[in-house]
Amino acid sequence: MRSPRLAALELRRFGRGRLPRAALVALLVLPLLYGGLYLWSFWNPYGRLDRIPVALVNDDKGATAGGKKITAGDDLVSGLRDSKTFDWHEVSDAEAREGVEDGTYYLSLTMPTDFSERIASSSGDDPETGALRVRTNDANNYIVGQISRTVFNEVRSAASSKASRSFLDKIFISFSGIHDKTVTAAKGADKLNTGLGKAEKGSKDLADGLVDAKSGSGKLAKGIKKLHTGSGDLQEGSRQVADGTQALADKVDGVYAQAGPFLKDNEKTIGDTAGLVADSAKTVQDNLDVLVKHAPPAAKAAHLSATVLADVYKDRCESATVPDPACPQLQKAKQAAADVSGVADDLNTLIADQNGDLTTMRDNLGTLQKQATALQKSAPHLSEDVSDAVKKIDKLNAGAQQVAAGAKKLHTGLTTADTGATTLDAGIGTAKTGAQTLDGGLYKLTDGSGKLAGGLHDGAKKIPDYDKHDRDRRTGVMADPVQLASHDLHQAPNYGTGFAPYFIPLSLWVGAMVAYMLIAPLNRRALAAGSPAWRIALAGWLPVVALGVLQVGALMAVLHWAIGLQMLRAAGTIGFLFLVTACFAAIVQWLNARFGAAGRILVLALLMLQLTSAGGTYPVQTSPGFFNAIHPYLPMSYVVSALRRLITGGGLGPVWQACAVLTAFTVGALALTALAARKRQVWTLDRLHPELSL
Repeated sequence: MRSPRLAALELRRFGRGRLPRAALVALLVLPLLYGGLYLWSFWNPYGRLDRIPVALVNDDKGATAGGKKITAGDDLVSGLRDSKTFDWHEVSDAEAREGVEDGTYYLSLTMPTDFSERIASSSGDDPETGALRVRTNDANNYIVGQISRTVFNEVRSAASSKASRSFLDKIFISFSGIHDKTVTAAKGADKLNTGLGKAEKGSKDLADGLVDAKSGSGKLAKGIKKLHTGSGDLQEGSRQVADGTQALADKVDGVYAQAGPFLKDNEKTIGDTAGLVADSAKTVQDNLDVLVKHAPPAAKAAHLSATVLADVYKDRCESATVPDPACPQLQKAKQAAADVSGVADDLNTLIADQNGDLTTMRDNLGTLQKQATALQKSAPHLSEDVSDAVKKIDKLNAGAQQVAAGAKKLHTGLTTADTGATTLDAGIGTAKTGAQTLDGGLYKLTDGSGKLAGGLHDGAKKIPDYDKHDRDRRTGVMADPVQLASHDLHQAPNYGTGFAPYFIPLSLWVGAMVAYMLIAPLNRRALAAGSPAWRIALAGWLPVVALGVLQVGALMAVLHWAIGLQMLRAAGTIGFLFLVTACFAAIVQWLNARFGAAGRILVLALLMLQLTSAGGTYPVQTSPGFFNAIHPYLPMSYVVSALRRLITGGGLGPVWQACAVLTAFTVGALALTALAARKRQVWTLDRLHPELSL
């Protein structure tokens, strides 16, 4: 009898009575229960997080920053309620703590009292980070704790971004303020540079004027010094003349009665004395001419210097917008020049007042000289002229006394003038040096102010000046500078779709395992008839494959139309699952045929190994080394990988590889089953009395 007919006869057994029919229905429904119920329960847990009760505690008291009220806690609560991430319950901190402990709430989120204050501190001198407190209890549910950590990380990131925007906005506003102040400073530096340029030009003019003034004051000082020296000589000479004439007059008057005899006895002495008087009179007359000649030019030069210094002082210190730093020195120089000009005026006044006396004195000196010369000549016959000489000597003595008094007064005035002129010359010299120093300093200051203005203008160009639009755009970028440009290739729409490649082969393996609990792995009729081993193997395999095809159809129909599983390659998925159920049936058949009752335990053990090493939940690389080692040698590893490509998309390389591997497993398992059937055709004592029977 051929294998298909034997398979049909095996299936026909389930039509004889209610219990076999119920068993057949159970075989069809059992994979559906495994695959459908599992996927249904895990289909979209993240889409129902709004049913999870979570305690929300808002103890934030708010804060004020920059004149604005900040309510970060209220804003965050509003955003969380709008997001509908969890089933939020606003409670007190004590209620939240108690609720998380007893399981009323899975977790709690708390905004502390200083939450807004800490966020507002980002714009102050002592910034602090805000703190959100999350309380979880893994005794309630471990997975919810893991989910909450991901959700609250996003909440923290959003709150941090908002706080950063406020802080960065103030920074950009400060940039604009610094830019405006720098522009203002640059304009001020331009004005300073212009003013310093004018001051530098004025200081140069002042220095040049003081050079001329110094030259004039030097000449004035030298001239007055010469006058002072000449007046000293004049005073000394005139005093000597006055003393001499006085002595002469006294002597002449005293001996006038005995003049004749005396003169006769002293003719030579008288002649010599007359010569001395003539020489002295000439010297005094010459020095008097020097005084009269140099006094007016000296006074004029003094007045000119005083006028120049007064004009410079007025331009630099009284009329200037910004007073010249050299004003104190200029004022001293101006005062000294005024003093010298006063002395020069006094000298001129003295000369003017004594002009008549000086002229008389000059004439008298000339006369004295002539008379003395004449007396010298007439000394031999002086006694005859003694009467006239006495009168003339008395007159000469009076004039000499007047000349001596005038010379003394003139010398005293020139002493003061000499001191003032020296002081003036020294003061103008100091002022000249200061003006030159000032001119050099102002030149450097002008150059520095120009560089300052240029630097401020360059700096203002480099300092950003953002308007509100640019400020908002830049604060947005800097508050959240890195965006995750996520592109999910072949995205699974929900949690259940992602787990379908794992639960579907699990249900088909369970279906094959249960099927061989009701269907013999080796057809007894074929064994009894002595059929070929390969025919016996096929006769036991085909009924389960037929049931597997029905199981696949029922399972995928429910998953697609009832639960909502969408398959990118639906036909390929169904066809591939036919191959999967054929492969699983062959493997389960061989284990049962070869090991008998112990084979059922091995089938269950092999299922556990495949579930733990297939990588259906976490990547197999995250599992211990043992599971990584057996992963490539188990069929479900290839089934999971292929179903992912067939359901969600991607390259078909893993699908073709899985087809080849499953085909090899199927052929190999059938060959081993045929070998086991061949051995089963020989009855042994172990077969008659098995050690274990299930």
